[in-house]
Amino acid sequence: MLDPTKRFSNRVENYVKYRPAYPPEILALLEIECGLTPASVIADVGSGTGILSEMFLKHGNRVFGVEPNREMRAAADKLLAKYSKFSSIAATAEATTLVNASIDFITAGQAFHWFDRERSRAEFARVLKPGGWVVLVWNGFRVETSPLNNAYQQLVLKYGTDYQEVRREIICCDVESFYAPGACQCVRFEFQQSFDFEGLKGRLLSSSYAPEPDHPHYQPLLLGLEEIFDANQTDDKVVFCYETELYYGQLSAK
Repeated sequence: MLDPTKRFSNRVENYVKYRPAYPPEILALLEIECGLTPASVIADVGSGTGILSEMFLKHGNRVFGVEPNREMRAAADKLLAKYSKFSSIAATAEATTLVNASIDFITAGQAFHWFDRERSRAEFARVLKPGGWVVLVWNGFRVETSPLNNAYQQLVLKYGTDYQEVRREIICCDVESFYAPGACQCVRFEFQQSFDFEGLKGRLLSSSYAPEPDHPHYQPLLLGLEEIFDANQTDDKVVFCYETELYYGQLSAK
């Protein structure tokens, strides 16, 4: 499997345009359950183009975006330049370069399954303040939600470069053991994106398992996607249904 720090280098434009944000209900939950305030310091690890970082910046937080991929980090720097409380860091989950006991919340959006578990856990424990929190979040989709979602999955199973492997990494990454011997809580949110065909195409091509234009599966993938769009569109739009999965907890000493 391609080095996870390089998987998205050629997908940045579509990622910025078509990847969904995260449900705003996350902030309210973290305020109630974890004591999040605008004064909390956030390290968004694997911050990518800054989608999750921006949610906390809008909340008033100081955010360190830790991202090893140069192209993704450059996109975040451009997107988030208007926020004075954002700092961009060229580093990894396993070696963030952050100061000891300096962070209230470590977050990871669509990224945790790429981390080295043992090394990142030790690094998180180092940089978190006493009583700090680790928040892991994924925007996923469930095939039973709609005929569109089901057909979309069948398409990427057939033509995606390594969709099965990526999906397995996410499903089988055993989040609970990362927090052990402590516990974590899991909350799920549902939301939607509405796309015209170009939007649905861009959403698909933002995925790490989408074939590149020179791949033999690229054209069959797009033809199949067009068929799926035509079969599910209303007024030239389709609705893509998501389920956001959020884990939060504290790292107890092992």
